[in-house]
Amino acid sequence: MQTGFARTGAMFASEHAGIVPDLVVTAKGIAGGLPLSAVTGRAELMEAPGAGGLGGTYGGNPLACAAALAAIETYEADDLTGAARAIESRVLARLRAAQAVDPRIGDVRGRGAMIAMELVDPSGAPDADLTRRVVAAAHAQGVIVLTCGTWGNVVRLLPPLTIPLDLLDEGLDVLLGALAAS
Repeated sequence: MQTGFARTGAMFASEHAGIVPDLVVTAKGIAGGLPLSAVTGRAELMEAPGAGGLGGTYGGNPLACAAALAAIETYEADDLTGAARAIESRVLARLRAAQAVDPRIGDVRGRGAMIAMELVDPSGAPDADLTRRVVAAAHAQGVIVLTCGTWGNVVRLLPPLTIPLDLLDEGLDVLLGALAAS
């Protein structure tokens, strides 16, 4: 639901599973920060409500619509789906290499520029305290990562699709250094 355009390495996450959705709801990234959202769907669904049956607060704003067209063109022209795949390859390789030598790294998962690293204690149980320490240490060095998960033990990596790979490596160095020092 919250993948965003191109973030998973495909324009829409459903493409990875070969799913053709009945409806696609988009917002945020569709108009480069201007207020706009969209619902796109099969014709028979979109035409089912009577006249005036579909509407929205931001429907049809000409400036936001122009921004949306420019944003979508940029996703395509700058190959941001390819950028997301490059980020995925780089981040997963680094995290899995660290996982091979650090048993505190439980699961490493994700797609594109949406990657998660689960931190666990020696028994394999979720370790929220370690996660908080690692995230705080990374933040103190200028790298912002999020925590998530039922037990608060997952580090969530959401780098910008336009991040230079050397800066991504630097951020990973900081994150993994924070883990090693914890």
